[in-house]
Amino acid sequence: MSAALPSQPGAQATIQIDFVSDVVCPWCAVGLRSLEIALERLGPAVQATLVFRPFQLNPDMGPQGEDIGEYLQHKYGSTPQQQAQMRETIRQRGEAVGFEFAMDKRQRTYNTFDAHRLLHWAHLEGKQHALKSALLRAYFTDGENPSDAQVLLRLAQSVGLNPARAQAILAGDDYADAVRAEQDFYRRSGIQSVPAIILNERHLISGGQPPEVFERALRGLVGEMGGG
Repeated sequence: MSAALPSQPGAQATIQIDFVSDVVCPWCAVGLRSLEIALERLGPAVQATLVFRPFQLNPDMGPQGEDIGEYLQHKYGSTPQQQAQMRETIRQRGEAVGFEFAMDKRQRTYNTFDAHRLLHWAHLEGKQHALKSALLRAYFTDGENPSDAQVLLRLAQSVGLNPARAQAILAGDDYADAVRAEQDFYRRSGIQSVPAIILNERHLISGGQPPEVFERALRGLVGEMGGG
């Protein structure tokens, strides 16, 4: 997608932001809040088109999920002490950007394919950002299971999505091919970890960076586009 170039200094710049992430990724929650803060700071100088793209951390995980401690130990080789230290680091980073991590409530990690299918539909309905935020809060703040159909249905309804349509999507396989295709595209493009935030399809910001990193990148891009 090509950006609309501002016609004069001070004009609004339109920037496409593809936010590749998963809803069970703590750094994705930090990165999203940082991006939101950066966009708030830029105000009317930037008109952002933000689209959340799917990336499953656990694509082969079964429906019951896995104990989070065991998962982190066998995936990363981390000890309980290292995990505790990382939980505190994440909690502090979340607190700094206004996101609450209740790590004691996060007992398991899950397969998030159905959540991504709902997010794909929510994008078509203009409610993707709201649903993404609700999913992150449900998992990291409230300790809920984002693979549970009833949780997903309630969250979809809470952001104004049609509950009957949401239930039909969850009961079938709507948007499954689209989600798989998008995941394959980003993996083939070299995305191996998330969050990966792509500005105008060419500038990549990796990880849960602080707001200043996003703000600097966005201001630089606006400058390149002739918007200030």
